[in-house]
Amino acid sequence: MTQRRILDNEVQQVLLGPEAEVIAAYPHDKYSPSGLICGLTAAGRMLHVQANHAAVIVTVYDPDPAEWIDRGRRRKR
Repeated sequence: MTQRRILDNEVQQVLLGPEAEVIAAYPHDKYSPSGLICGLTAAGRMLHVQANHAAVIVTVYDPDPAEWIDRGRRRKR
């Protein structure tokens, strides 16, 4: 997160915000089932947060517009 300049409070805003949406489920993830959540920070920054069912953050990133459509909610085919 530090390298990507993503703050802890931004992750919290995404996970707890009204725009939060699970856009992918990974029931057979390597260590534990997880999901990919798309949402906005208070400043309007779109982020993807992958977290497992124990609320452990796996990864956080800015969705690349070249790979995602519909404001980061659907991957281009």
